Amino acid sequence: MTIYIDLLLLVNFLFDLLLLLTVNIALKRYSKISRLILASLFGEVTLLSLILPISSYLLIILKFILGIFLCIIAFGYKNFKYTFYNVLYLYMTSIILGGFTYYLSVEFQNINYLLLLISPLILYVFIKSIKALKEIKNYYYKIKIVFENGKNLELTSFLDTGNKLIDPITNKPIILINKKLLKGSINIRSPMYIPYNTINYHGLLECIKPSYIEIENKKLKNYLIGLSEESFKLNGIDCLLNYKILEDL
Repeated sequence: MTIYIDLLLLVNFLFDLLLLLTVNIALKRYSKISRLILASLFGEVTLLSLILPISSYLLIILKFILGIFLCIIAFGYKNFKYTFYNVLYLYMTSIILGGFTYYLSVEFQNINYLLLLISPLILYVFIKSIKALKEIKNYYYKIKIVFENGKNLELTSFLDTGNKLIDPITNKPIILINKKLLKGSINIRSPMYIPYNTINYHGLLECIKPSYIEIENKKLKNYLIGLSEESFKLNGIDCLLNYKILEDL
């Protein structure tokens, strides 16, 4: 059987790109297309495993390790859980796409060349199925926080309907971020300490005033940034939005 290396490389690249696009959309990673393309190019390394004289067990381990690097290149590394879900969804979509294409190639042998065109439709249905399973109250947004010194943070945020923190003096809603995100980039010079009360806790929350925040292409100035000492227990989330933001979007 004749194997065309250039065609094999192209097909492998396109399939990797489709899989990464699916993960990017399904998990709302907001990764740039340039990173996905770079990761897909790195995916060409996996083809080398076809010519390596190693056992099938070592081959599985090698491909898994390469998959981890693929996801880190495409989506970055935040923590173990974040990367674990990226890798998990990558292999889930790969298995689903591989299963469908194998079935179609067996049942309809004359459409082998159309499989690449059918693949985006298969992945589109998969993405729609994932979205249908998510609760309607979960909202993910890309947010840009711009500070007075001109520096900014671009974060993945979650609209938390339970976050109703408001400064009682200025009446400004408070958005929560992990304080560790500011290290090495933003100096906190004049923080405000705002009292808060929850069912189990009460105390003072350290807050700063940004120049503005940008979300959904809208610039909002009437917000404070609350600095949380703890990480949020949500996969890939850096920021908890205040429910009041719904009124401004």
